[in-house]
Amino acid sequence: MTTELKKVPIPRRGVDYRGKIVLAPMVRSGELPSRLLALHYGADLVWGPETVDKAMIGTTRKVHQETNTIMWTRKPSQGAKQPREDLKDNIIYQVHPEKEGRNLIFQMGTANPELAVEAARMVAADVAGIDVNAGCPKPFSVHCGMGAALLKTPDLLCSILEALVKNIASEYEIGISVKIRILETPAETEALVRRLVDTGITGLTVHCRTTPMRPREAAIREQLRMVADICHEAGVACVMNGDVESRDHGLKLMEEYGTDGAMIATCAEKNSSCFRSGADGGPAPWKEVVEHYVRYCMEVQNKFGNTKYLLCQIIPGKQREYKMISACKSYTKVCEMLGFENLVDLARDVDERLGIDPAGGPKNKSQAQKQTNKSAMAAGGQKADFRPNAKKPLSERGVTAQQTETNPAPAVQLAEGVAMPA
Repeated sequence: MTTELKKVPIPRRGVDYRGKIVLAPMVRSGELPSRLLALHYGADLVWGPETVDKAMIGTTRKVHQETNTIMWTRKPSQGAKQPREDLKDNIIYQVHPEKEGRNLIFQMGTANPELAVEAARMVAADVAGIDVNAGCPKPFSVHCGMGAALLKTPDLLCSILEALVKNIASEYEIGISVKIRILETPAETEALVRRLVDTGITGLTVHCRTTPMRPREAAIREQLRMVADICHEAGVACVMNGDVESRDHGLKLMEEYGTDGAMIATCAEKNSSCFRSGADGGPAPWKEVVEHYVRYCMEVQNKFGNTKYLLCQIIPGKQREYKMISACKSYTKVCEMLGFENLVDLARDVDERLGIDPAGGPKNKSQAQKQTNKSAMAAGGQKADFRPNAKKPLSERGVTAQQTETNPAPAVQLAEGVAMPA
C-alpha cells in the first residue's frame, strides 16, 4: 500500500515545483531573453537572476508598450547623493507578463526581513513566486550577509522566510521558496532543512555543493535523498541543482534520489534546448538556438552588452562566428555576421531605438576573424526608453495598459493559465 505524501497547499496564483525541470537563477545569464528562450525550448519554470532587495525598493513600475514588458526602473546617481534626473532610467528588472508571468520565480538577495517584504511587494503581483537566495557564494551575493552567508545565520534566514510567508504569500497568493547549498556534514544540513521547511515555504532547492566548492568540482549527491525525505515529511517540494545536464538527465536523477524537480544552470546557459526531451530530437544546433535568442533580445530591446555576453556563451569558442560576434557592436552587425538576413531590417530598427550605431563593429567578416576575443559586457544598467512618440510596437500582442504607472497595482492583468510560447 502506497502512502500519499503530505503536500503544503499551493496558493491560488502560485506554482507547484513538483515534476518540473527549471532554469536556475543566473546573474547576466538569467535576463529576460534567456528566460524566454528556455521557455521556448520547454523549461517548466524560470528563475530570474538574484536581485538585491535594496535595488528594487524605490523603483518605479512601468509598462513598456513597444515590447509588452513590465520594467522596474530608477534614475542612476553615478556617484552623486541624489539621482541624476538628466539621465535615462536604469532597468532593474524586466518581465514579459504574457510569455513568462505564470512561469517566473523572482529570486531575491536579502538579509533583512523587513526589506525582503518591502522588495517583494514591488513584484509579487507580476510573478508566480518569490525565492530567497541562500546559496550563492560569490562576493556580490554574500555582501552584507546575503546569499550563502545566510547558511551561517539560520535564525535570520528563517525570520526572512516567515516574514515573506506571513506578509506576501497570503496577500498575493503566491508561494515562497528558498535555495540553499549543502553544509559540511549531513547532520548540519539536516538541522537546517528541518528548520526551513517549518517556516511555511512551498519549495526548497538544494544545490549539491558546499559553499567553498566551485562549478568545476563535481556535485555531491550523498545528502540529497535525506534532504528530499525531510521536505516530503513537511509537504514541501524539493528541487535538486548541480550538474544537471538536460531534461532527461534531470528526470533520471529525480527518480534516483527522490526529489520533486531538477534545476539546470550551466548547460542551459550554453544551449537552452537542453530542456527538450530526447524524444524531441535532443539538443538543437547552436545556430538555431542563437537565432531564436537574437529574436527574443530584439523583441524586448535587451541591452546589447548583455546580448553579446550570452551569444559568446552559446556560440562554441572554436567556431569562426565566435570571433566575429566578439567584435560586433550592434544588432545589425550580429545579424549580418551570422547570416540572419531576414532579421537585418528589424535589427536596424532596434539599434535605432536603443541609440546604437547599426554600423558598429567590423566592416567585413575577414576583419572580424582577425580580431582577438574581447570580454563581453556584463548585464545591468539597461536604459529604458519611454519616448511619448514611440514608433509602432515591435510585437503586437495586445497589452492594453497605460505606458507609465507606479508600482502598487499591476497594469497588466495576468490571465489564468497563460500558455508558454510554442
